[in-house]
Amino acid sequence: QVRVVESGGGLVQPGGSLRLSCAASGSILSINVMGWYRQAPGKQRELVARIISGGSTNYADSVKGRFTISRDNAKNTVYLQMNSLKPEDTAVYYCNVHLTPGLGPRGDYWGQGTQVTVSS
Repeated sequence: QVRVVESGGGLVQPGGSLRLSCAASGSILSINVMGWYRQAPGKQRELVARIISGGSTNYADSVKGRFTISRDNAKNTVYLQMNSLKPEDTAVYYCNVHLTPGLGPRGDYWGQGTQVTVSS
């Protein structure tokens, strides 16, 4: 069984920083893509950033230059360093991992979400 667990959310003032972490555990053969999505109230879930196993990255235009995604393959962990946070970054942030489990087909696994609130 695979688990995906996020941590690191919270309340921060505009201009501040937060670092999110997400660890995948359980019976995992390989991980292809690890990424972060977010969903603000009344809005659809959107891609924030993702990182492929080879290290290439993609970012939403709204976070380019402010957010940095990285991963530790040995720990099956992905990080999202968020700097210069804005009120519009307020959302629930979800970790997504595209992996091949020990049993069953390759697929997407989601964390439970972590709240990020940017407010003065």
